[in-house]
Amino acid sequence: MHRRSVRTAVVGLAAVAALTLAACGSKSTDSGTTTSAAASGSAGASGSAAAGGGGALTIQPDVQIDKTGKEVAVEAGATPVSPAGSGSATCPATTTIAMAGALTGANAALGINILKGAQMAADEHNQANPNCQVQIKQFDTEGDPQKATQVAPQIIGDANVIGLLGPAFSGETKATGAIFNQAGLLSLTSSATNADLTKNGWTNFFRGLASDAVQGPSVAAYMKDTLAYKKVCVVQDNSDYGVGLAKEIISGLGDVADSSCAANVKGGDKDFSATVQLVNGASPDAVFYAGYYSEAAPFVQQLRDAGVTATFVSADGTNDPQFVAQAGASSKDALLSCPCGPAPAEFATAYEKSAGQAPGVYSVEGYDLTTIMLTGIDSGITDRAALIDYVKNYDGQGVARNYKWDAQGELAASTIWMYKVQ
Repeated sequence: MHRRSVRTAVVGLAAVAALTLAACGSKSTDSGTTTSAAASGSAGASGSAAAGGGGALTIQPDVQIDKTGKEVAVEAGATPVSPAGSGSATCPATTTIAMAGALTGANAALGINILKGAQMAADEHNQANPNCQVQIKQFDTEGDPQKATQVAPQIIGDANVIGLLGPAFSGETKATGAIFNQAGLLSLTSSATNADLTKNGWTNFFRGLASDAVQGPSVAAYMKDTLAYKKVCVVQDNSDYGVGLAKEIISGLGDVADSSCAANVKGGDKDFSATVQLVNGASPDAVFYAGYYSEAAPFVQQLRDAGVTATFVSADGTNDPQFVAQAGASSKDALLSCPCGPAPAEFATAYEKSAGQAPGVYSVEGYDLTTIMLTGIDSGITDRAALIDYVKNYDGQGVARNYKWDAQGELAASTIWMYKVQ
């Protein structure tokens, strides 16, 4: 399928897979009170206009690829399960779903996207089910593993919390996974992609999108075989996400990954001059960055300022309008992968009405995974163990994809999307 036809198919998919929703979202504090989401610096969505230096540049869906890097056709899915259910559900008035992730800090937009998707699902459910009002209670980890270990006991100590949406980032998930597993609390992540997370023997952990064991080889093959790059410099940050993703990319690229210009940076870095000099001297076809948008934005700016014209490629940690807003014109033509698909048009309209902003990366996954927990609650589940069993045996269509897990907590089937800043 030609790339232009893929975009047309996305529009067609929206007509089939989207939901017509009416909701008024809010952002709750750790104590359950409501605050303004704008204070957290949230951004818009892939495919929507980004504020700031990017001007009219936006992140647009380009092609869907498989693990061999080949383009695959976009097919319309079945009608998604609605969080509204039958409208006759009953549950204890204190029933709560926790959401844990970065809601403040440099990468807060990623966590806020998830939270707003979750709140949208809960609002639709609660409007339709007056006798089952489920709360979404947020726990801000700032995306920091150490902070997450301090937050985790608060989550498991709240007897009203029946399930957890999160943690959001791979590092914090690794740091807290054993805690949630020991407590027998469902951990349903919409964004933590480090491949090793499902190898820890946790029986409560389920990943709602493809891992980097799928994303890495898919993107590497796309760069090497489809785009025919001959030399790629791989730069990684020091997060569990960045390290794990870079490992998969380097393995997939083989000799195309030039070790002479491979580099390591740290989260929070803003001066990339040494790495830029290294890359400039190698004259690569592309630079792959494994990390988050808060560092990717100044990094690509400094590459362009130094005259590096190589294609900038990154993944879901960068795939947020804040990358475009912060990098400005330097982000043009960047390729960004994601295990997440573009939000269908009708869903995007309803989300913007609910959240006050367009959906971003992981917004749809946040909505879908919350919907799964809500359907479990509506079936009569009132305890944590039963909700884990419900998800373990779940098989249903969401807005983003079909959700069915294997024994390790990985999705039975998944693909990767490539996006382009243009």
